[in-house]
Parts: sequence; C-alpha cells; structure tokens
Amino acid sequence: MSLENILSVTGKPGLYQLKTKTRNGFVVESLIDKKTAIIGINHNVSVLKDISIYTYETEVPLKEVFQKIAEKENQGPSINHKVSKKELQSYFSEVLPNYDEDRVYASDIKKVVQWYNLLQSNDLLNSLSQEEE
Repeated sequence: MSLENILSVTGKPGLYQLKTKTRNGFVVESLIDKKTAIIGINHNVSVLKDISIYTYETEVPLKEVFQKIAEKENQGPSINHKVSKKELQSYFSEVLPNYDEDRVYASDIKKVVQWYNLLQSNDLLNSLSQEEE
C-alpha cells in the first residue's frame, strides 16, 4: 500500500482506498467504515502522494510528515484532531518545526492529524515505511 492508492474526496469525510478506475470515475473503499462507493469524475479528488506541506525552505511531502508524527508518537495514534486550534498548531510545530504558519492553516493541520490517525488505525503506516526500502 502506498499513498498513491489513498484518496481524499472533497465534500466527503475521511480517506478512501482506490480499488479500481472506471470510465466515469473511481471505485473506492472508505477507511472509516469499509463501505464501497463510486466517486464520479466530477468530484475533486486528491491523491495523498501529491500533497505537500509548506515550510519556510521547501515543501515536505505528506508521507514524510506522517513518518515524523509516527516517530514522535512511537507508531501510535496522534492527538485528537478536534482539539483547539492552539493545541493543533503547538503539536504541529513539534512535528515540523519550520512549517510556514502563514500558508499552513489550522484546518490543514487538522486534516493531516485526522488522516494520520485513520492510516494508523487501519495499520497502513507500516506499509508506507516499508515502501521506501
């Protein structure tokens, strides 16, 4: 499993695992409830592999951010994504100290933390680190 097969769909909660592509969109499985759904081509879909977080020097791929969170949490779950904005920002500055506070919003941090916890609870983080080897 790699981040190439994990999707975020605008307007739908959580993350989705790509099962197959169709002429009119994608067949996906929710990582939250394991239900299969068809996502039309008109939906805005982001592949997690293509997402990066702004820092003052460069952009850090989401995979590296997930690995930093995993190191910090000893491969365990992260903080709850529903904590206050201040707590999220404080937590994220521990994980990625040089993130660009002007371009990375609290809502972005909330998504990253929520996505990390979803991947961690579905035991998909180990496959991300093995992917490099």
